[in-house]
Amino acid sequence: MNPVPGASVGAVQAALPLDPLENRILLCHATGLSRIQLITQAERPLSDEEAARLEQLVQRRLNGEPIAYIVGKREFFGLDFAVSEAVLIPRPDTELIVELAIERLPAQGHLLDMGTGSGAIAVAVAHSRPDAAVTALDLSEAALSMARANAAGNGVQVRFLQSDWFGALQADERFALIASNPPYIAAGDEHLSQGDLRFEPAGALTDHADGLSALRIIIAGAPAYLLPGAWLLLEHGYDQAEAVRALLAQQGYTEVQSWRDLGGIERVSGGRRSP
Repeated sequence: MNPVPGASVGAVQAALPLDPLENRILLCHATGLSRIQLITQAERPLSDEEAARLEQLVQRRLNGEPIAYIVGKREFFGLDFAVSEAVLIPRPDTELIVELAIERLPAQGHLLDMGTGSGAIAVAVAHSRPDAAVTALDLSEAALSMARANAAGNGVQVRFLQSDWFGALQADERFALIASNPPYIAAGDEHLSQGDLRFEPAGALTDHADGLSALRIIIAGAPAYLLPGAWLLLEHGYDQAEAVRALLAQQGYTEVQSWRDLGGIERVSGGRRSP
């Protein structure tokens, strides 16, 4: 169905070919109306310009482009994040590592977010824990530009560094907690050619190896930058928890364990630097 100029907003919404939530999001984006205004102004006619804009948006979605990239934003941990093809789309699964970090970060603690992308983890922690100091790094300057905008947009202070993992850190820096959602999809995984992942930056999804290479680098390097007893928390793939726990144990971390996301999948593993 092509949106018809002059048709009521309510009728257009009901006739769009996507699922109801996506219909609403794209209609709001095309018209500038809020979710409540779509209800209260359901009889308002769609203008020619709005109809043309909506048709383009719907076609992009039918072509498979993620909704978040189409509208340029995604909600995460109760906050709005700007997103583009330069960064991964923040996902609800990643809220688990934010919750774990907030719980384990001591008062006035300094947190490091490695491979920050859109800034989702760093900004969410900084917003929930204004007492904390937060540093976030990424190799991509395009990602860092978006992360800086998201920190400003959500009213938080985050120190951003362009860095290939630990490369830009000072040798004497120490953190009360390090968190990371690194690339962990193995090269050639069929999921890379499916769904939203087709549009997301490959370098933020896969390590172009066995899926564990970035995790190995972080696990091996983190003790030099962690305070004694401080936590390292890592998001990983649905089938990688056992391997990540083994890597942590081999490097001498204590209290090594995994935590399950809302789907019951072991999504985050971590351990503490030995005292």
